[in-house]
Amino acid sequence: MELEYVAKMSEMDTQTLNEMMNQYGNDIWNYAYFLTKQHALADDIAQEVFIKAYYGIHTFRGQSTLKTWLLTITRHTAFRHKQAFFLRKVTLQDKPRLDAQSRSAEAEYMESQYTDEIWRMIMSLPRKFREVLVLDLYYEMPITQISELLNVATGTVKSRLYRARKKVQNMLKENSGYE
Repeated sequence: MELEYVAKMSEMDTQTLNEMMNQYGNDIWNYAYFLTKQHALADDIAQEVFIKAYYGIHTFRGQSTLKTWLLTITRHTAFRHKQAFFLRKVTLQDKPRLDAQSRSAEAEYMESQYTDEIWRMIMSLPRKFREVLVLDLYYEMPITQISELLNVATGTVKSRLYRARKKVQNMLKENSGYE
């Protein structure tokens, strides 16, 4: 459910902010985490994004979805944090939760190990590849929205997606023996 009326606001009220945080809070935090690989920094960035949205709602024109606008703010905020501080590389400690089905404990464990391995590989990719892959796989954004969010041509997004997928496939073949 998109909060369509937000595009017409010159000032935001706390109820709308709460609705926006409830609807997009997890997406914003997850994207901030994918960009920074740090829980505490993702917390700070998510909080900053909603503060910026609250005070800057008059800049939202409705030309993109509210989610895309918030993800753009998240991206810019994360990059400003990265430029301001020297961030240490950390390994992925949590992975996005997948819907669990009735399976044996062994099957669940094996899938969990495989999923963890894939996310470790994705998180080890250079930022430009990791970012398009996360937006495509996790957020299920169309290429046109990814292009808009990253401010690059759609052909660039397609190329990065192809190369990112190829890199992950190659890592799987080399490291794990998966086909």
